[in-house]
Amino acid sequence: MTTTQEELLPGTRRALLHRIALAQAEGRAPSLVAAVVRGSRAVWHGARSMRDEHAPDENVQYRIGSITKTFTAVLVLRLRDEGALDLGDPLEKHLPGTGAGHATIAELLAHTSGLAAETPGPWWERTPGSLRPELTDLLGEQPLRHPAGRRHHYSNPGYALLGALVEQVRGASWEDVLQREVLEPLGLYRTSVRPRDPHAGGWAVHPWADVMLPEPAEDLGRMGPAGQLWSTTGDLARFAVFLAHGHDSVLSAESVREMRTPAAPAEVADLADGATYGLGLQIQHCGGRVLVGHSGSLPGFLANLTLSVEDDVACVVLANCTSGPALSTVGADLLRIVTEAEPRIPAPWRPLREADPSVLEYVGQWYWGTQGFALRLTADGLVSLEPLSGRGRRSRFRQNGDGTWTGLEGYYAGELLRVVRRPDGSVSHLDLGSFVFTRQPYDDSAPLPGGTDPEGWRGIG
Repeated sequence: MTTTQEELLPGTRRALLHRIALAQAEGRAPSLVAAVVRGSRAVWHGARSMRDEHAPDENVQYRIGSITKTFTAVLVLRLRDEGALDLGDPLEKHLPGTGAGHATIAELLAHTSGLAAETPGPWWERTPGSLRPELTDLLGEQPLRHPAGRRHHYSNPGYALLGALVEQVRGASWEDVLQREVLEPLGLYRTSVRPRDPHAGGWAVHPWADVMLPEPAEDLGRMGPAGQLWSTTGDLARFAVFLAHGHDSVLSAESVREMRTPAAPAEVADLADGATYGLGLQIQHCGGRVLVGHSGSLPGFLANLTLSVEDDVACVVLANCTSGPALSTVGADLLRIVTEAEPRIPAPWRPLREADPSVLEYVGQWYWGTQGFALRLTADGLVSLEPLSGRGRRSRFRQNGDGTWTGLEGYYAGELLRVVRRPDGSVSHLDLGSFVFTRQPYDDSAPLPGGTDPEGWRGIG
């Protein structure tokens, strides 16, 4: 989402409209609205409604349920970036007395704390928050369902605790902190804790009859950080741009990238679905793409935000029904329609403004044992190590300024790549986390661990 592109083609717009029309009709949703983002701006908005004379626009609020969790995660990452806390800190260090203080902040963000999925007592989404005035009311006498850190187990109370953590550290309400530190800087003026006109009403549609029942819109109280917010397709489109690139006054690009990075062990079922969880964001492999975002539901409402950073496309879908259309599927389909009909045009290739001659000495072909690799210097000033066969470990590396490079992803993430020179200054070999890369397979002029047979390479003989 970095380059402005022309509006979507008529055929693409019609395909998008057809997809949401199908979702609204087959899912029997009173209304369904959607938006597509490309080039850091919304390029399409569509709506379908049960009322011929009314089609909600991008400014009509819907309740977004658990997408609220992503906003709460942003607030926690802000505290981390300021040095107010560490993600490895136990909750007890900053918010004592909850009964769940053993869990780390990172575990709460990634739903690996072991806490129960829901609160004890009556269904919190359909009852007033005043029934749960204290944090202990959210957890009950036996808050744990699993050992901390062992598995991903989605926990709504866990995010309520994170909201309380924000309040404790900031000395202000979660609502006020969110407004001041996220909503206003990002220009999300139609996102709020309580509904503001124009907003949709929430409905339950009978599963076996085409009739409806209004759903209550409760104030969730302490559970608010897990699902309270109302928003619009217009605001969530802007939020999607932020989740792709960050914002100087809210959260850096590096920190939002961390949010999009898997942080929870996947269950077997999740592996089959290609799904996992980051820090406040759901992550899914779908159709060869990595999709990140979040779904949301509360009685009367469904919501989904999906983005593909690589394709430069994001989609938002909102509906005002308790169940019906599978919005995560709709969002993925909208994204696929755009990316297949109008694939992203890559930026022109441009060379480095200035190349370090010493780096040019060691780009090219290298061998780890007998496996060939290519080391390339790219226009962004990084070097990339890739197997010549196309299969195997690969990574990009960032220069540290002292002759070493740090791996950025995959097996070599965080590992040091060191260029080792001979006494005369020429390059001898590469040392990557103790692996020796040489210009020739098992080059005996380099200090190979275990050495080489003195008779050298040979046939069967």
